[in-house]
Amino acid sequence: MKLRSLLLPLLFTGMAGPALALTPGDRVDNFKLLDHAGSMHELHYLSDMKAVVLMVHGNDCPVVKEALGSYKALQDRYGKDGVAFLMINSNLQDDRESIAKEAAKLGIETPILLDSTQLIGESLGLERMAETFVIDPRGWKVVYRGALNGGLGQKSSSADYVADALDALIAGKAVKVAASDAKGCAVTLPELARRDAHKEISYADDIAPILIDKCVDCHRDGGIGPFAMNSYAMIRGFAPMIREVVRTKRMPPWHADPHIGTFENDRSLSEEETKKLVHWIEAGAPRGKGEDTLANYKPDVREWAMGEPDAIVDVPATDVPATGVVDYKYLDVKNPLGKDVWIKAVQVLPGSRAVLHHTIISFSHKNGGSSLPGYVPGDAGYEFPAGTGVFLPKDATFRFQMHYTTYGKPETDATRLGIYFHDEAPAHEQHSQYLAKPNLLIPAGVKEHWEESVFPIKRDILLYSILPHAHFRGKAMEFQVQYPDGRTETLLNVPNYDFNWQTTYVLDEPKVLPAGTKVVYRTSWDNSTQNPANPDPSIDVRWGEQSWEEMLFGAFRFRYLDEAKLSAAE
Repeated sequence: MKLRSLLLPLLFTGMAGPALALTPGDRVDNFKLLDHAGSMHELHYLSDMKAVVLMVHGNDCPVVKEALGSYKALQDRYGKDGVAFLMINSNLQDDRESIAKEAAKLGIETPILLDSTQLIGESLGLERMAETFVIDPRGWKVVYRGALNGGLGQKSSSADYVADALDALIAGKAVKVAASDAKGCAVTLPELARRDAHKEISYADDIAPILIDKCVDCHRDGGIGPFAMNSYAMIRGFAPMIREVVRTKRMPPWHADPHIGTFENDRSLSEEETKKLVHWIEAGAPRGKGEDTLANYKPDVREWAMGEPDAIVDVPATDVPATGVVDYKYLDVKNPLGKDVWIKAVQVLPGSRAVLHHTIISFSHKNGGSSLPGYVPGDAGYEFPAGTGVFLPKDATFRFQMHYTTYGKPETDATRLGIYFHDEAPAHEQHSQYLAKPNLLIPAGVKEHWEESVFPIKRDILLYSILPHAHFRGKAMEFQVQYPDGRTETLLNVPNYDFNWQTTYVLDEPKVLPAGTKVVYRTSWDNSTQNPANPDPSIDVRWGEQSWEEMLFGAFRFRYLDEAKLSAAE
């Protein structure tokens, strides 16, 4: 305990709130933000650039409109030389829809990053729209901050501040003019004036409940998180890391675009929760008054999340070596139930979470076959929507696709499938459909390569859930539907895909897709050196089951609307 007491202040050094205004020479912390078109951008992903230029955007600001031509000219001039150009909008009054409309109206092609929480604007200390930052990726330091050039919003001047800074940076020379006064419309960041109030955010009443609701299920003793959130001391010690993973959207593990669709299993932080958590950390993570809520919290940890199953199917045990590549295992098990059943829920319980990456479950019988939800890290089972289920005949044979990865020591996995029955036949049978493109080719070194698969809906269906899937190079996914009347609707946008979390997105409200609709599933991959998970950026990549190969694979679960209701006799 004494050692931890000594280490905590060292871990926490420097985590006071951001400076009121970032000045030349200051470092820019990493962040991820969506842009107005739904693409994700990470600052530190641009480490291969010679410079990053970031201009502050705001709708209806005349100085921004005046600057657009000059900014576009700079982008045309320096973009080919390895300079990245972005904009950032931290205005509370501007939302994604209005920003996208203004961008279309003014012909803005530069990504406009949406800082709706204002956390990034606060850390940069934004003051004026059209203000421009030049950032050196070699140390992520600001080398210039101020007006784009000498003629914007002020008396005419021939000074080309940003161009001069870029010329110097590219040439490896010192930037002569590192700062200038920007004259654009004011950026209002109200929380900066409330920094003293952030010290009063309650750990016991505000912070711990957020962590219990969104984090502790994994970050507990015996959980899959790398540390247990079981006391104030643990949170304070990991506070800088928590701030970092929230700002870079690594945690909580939810990767869908919040502006498209709503999902009942959404585990993301709300904007208010995000602001409260980060402001509390930047205020020094004060202990405050009240009990240590996390220390007193007892998670409801059960082997089977939905209670004891009605039946358990044992998957044959598999020995996994300490090192090397393990080919996918396809293990067949005869249905041991001895009777027909309607399934209302399933849960896969891994024998060894250390080696089992995922499980895909299907079953066949004399009249056909079907599939069941499988397992991915963080999964706690799947309950079919009310009134639906999957019919499992007694003559069925299960097939378990088991993907194992080695981790330095031998392990034996004995996974189990828990099945929960309906007491009688549900009203409707649930089905699943896959989309795939086995003939894909991802060129070596490419940062963004898109492919798509299209599935025509031939009968009216009610859509319940969507699963996108790729491997290490997966970057983004999108599910769109093209209706028979010509309308197009995006149902799911995953701009921040993470192979470690294979999420099934369950729609808050099931969606009717009429016959004649086309489901379009698109995937992009990053096969470049900038992708830290890329096994080999020097090769063209094709379809394959192993993680260093790739897939365009998606699935959705649904029921047919023209199917008669099932009877209990079935």
